[in-house]
Amino acid sequence: MIFKTVKSFFKFSKEQRTGVFLLFSIIIVLQLVYFFVDFSSFSKNSPEKEKWLSLQSQIDSLKLAKLDYVPKIYPFNPNFITDYKGYKLGMSVAQIDRLLAFRKQNKYVNSPKEFQDVTQVSDSLLNAISPNFKFPDWVNNKKEFKDYKKYPNTEFAKKEKIVIIDINQATQEDLIKIYGIGEAISLRILKFKDNLGGFVSMEQMKDIWGLSPEVLDNLNSHFKVSALPKLKKIDINNASIKELSEFPYFKYPISKNIVTFRSMNGNIKNSEDLTKIKGMSIDKANIIALYLDF
Repeated sequence: MIFKTVKSFFKFSKEQRTGVFLLFSIIIVLQLVYFFVDFSSFSKNSPEKEKWLSLQSQIDSLKLAKLDYVPKIYPFNPNFITDYKGYKLGMSVAQIDRLLAFRKQNKYVNSPKEFQDVTQVSDSLLNAISPNFKFPDWVNNKKEFKDYKKYPNTEFAKKEKIVIIDINQATQEDLIKIYGIGEAISLRILKFKDNLGGFVSMEQMKDIWGLSPEVLDNLNSHFKVSALPKLKKIDINNASIKELSEFPYFKYPISKNIVTFRSMNGNIKNSEDLTKIKGMSIDKANIIALYLDF
């Protein structure tokens, strides 16, 4: 009974048998075509694709060159290493923090050994980065200075007399003789003097960037302001913002505040009025007042 039932499923008419035969024939032909025909010869690359394929070797060579690229490290002063700079050099966070804490005390490292003592970097890292250290001229010339100052007779050295010069009459040669001052710093001092019209106090040396406390002490022991220079004073109550901004102690925001103060309070009469202006340095008010015409 079951056999008869199953047999009934395979009972086809003549047309159906013909259709099934054609279907199997098509399947067999397609399989043969798939196995024996090479379709890659029929695919054609577009001009753009062929252009990119021709450049593939160049692209691969550029990728390899990029992998071999080592960024160039330019000379730098290790006293001013930032967090990012230290990270790029291979320093740890703790080593960078030690250097920053040391600098907050207004101290400087002046040699690779001092840098290692402060940061505690390894010898291998120090050997890798120290060739790029660039210290100020006065640090590099320290040995020459010491050799120059040797005396055969210590008694003669003790009796050497220091000749104090008026800072407004000092030349670049006079400044370079001071321990800690090189060509760059001496030019910076002279340029600041020219912009002011002259110094009125040795306290103004603190306003010059790059002078350490030791250098300031050396300057004060060799120079002084013997007499006030002839200054071209600024008319504080009539000068425009542009004219005020040309004065080294008055940046644009302070110059703008001066004009605003004048318009709201009337004329500025003395150094005490200067201290009431927003942004004005109270400590420098008396020195600045010497450059002004009230």
